[in-house]
Formats: sequence, C-alpha cells, structure tokens
Amino acid sequence: MNFGQAIEELKMGKKVARAGWNGKGMWLTYVLAWSYNPSGSVASLGLEKLPWIGMKTADDKFVPWLASQTDMLAEDWEVVE
Repeated sequence: MNFGQAIEELKMGKKVARAGWNGKGMWLTYVLAWSYNPSGSVASLGLEKLPWIGMKTADDKFVPWLASQTDMLAEDWEVVE
C-alpha cells in the first residue's frame, strides 16, 4: 500500500511498517494526544497536546518518527501485528 493508505491504517489503530526497512521488528503506531504525558505541565502552559506517529525501533526503543521522502513515496507499506 502507499503512504496515504498507511496513515489511514494508523488512524484506525493498526501498526504499519515498510517491507523495505532493514531493521527487524520495526513498526509505526499512532499516538493519541491523551495517551502520553510529557514532562512538565503542558496544560499549565495553555498548550494543547496533538497526536503524533511513534516508531518501535529495531533495538526495542520507542521514539517520535518523521517520514523521509523515500518513505512518503514508497508503495511497500503493510499492516503488521
């Protein structure tokens, strides 16, 4: 599937990954605004939390993710368990 389709799957609560990624076990998930609590008081600053995309890395970490142009143009996106 393409990147747009992958984003729609993320919004439905599914995990996605690219078949072409070298790292084993890597995937993306949609992180809802209410499901994380950044250090410091965001609410007391009058800031609204927004959803974001996070990546489970090959070395079992979880980090914010940004798409490369290659990722955005790829057609090898797939839903993963």
